[in-house]
Amino acid sequence: MDACAMACIHISGASSFFTPAVAQDHEKGGLRIDVPVNLRNSRVAFNMDHLAFNGDQSIGLTYMQLMLKNYQVSGARLELVAVFHGAVGYLLLDGAAYNKARKTSRGNPFKEQILDLQKQGVLFEGCGQTARNNGWVNADFIPGVLVNAGANLRLVQLQQDGFIVIHP
Repeated sequence: MDACAMACIHISGASSFFTPAVAQDHEKGGLRIDVPVNLRNSRVAFNMDHLAFNGDQSIGLTYMQLMLKNYQVSGARLELVAVFHGAVGYLLLDGAAYNKARKTSRGNPFKEQILDLQKQGVLFEGCGQTARNNGWVNADFIPGVLVNAGANLRLVQLQQDGFIVIHP
């Protein structure tokens, strides 16, 4: 996890304003935040199209969790859609499909994190073209994962609908 992500884990704030905890260290000669963030209701799409890990942890899934916490503290509403495709599509696979794709028998280590994010309102979508390319069907995905017609076009649609697209 990078320093920014670590700093945002411990936050303090009121209503629609938050400041990373490290900003409080200024009196000690530490970091001073010059540009505070004032969160408003937002629509965000995560473009999950490449492998990005810190050790065994998905950076994208970690950033989703951090973003949810920051919005929760701020009181602003967040609509979050995660679109998985290409090299990272396998993260959405359940059970035997994950084991077959990754040549393992341990199951999907990201499943519980994804289920938890779903409970918090994150919508997970897998790319139909990625699924076709890999021979996956709807039953191969973690319960609750939706399959879209194609990730790139879906991301265009989400942006046209007012979503900000993030590439973790």
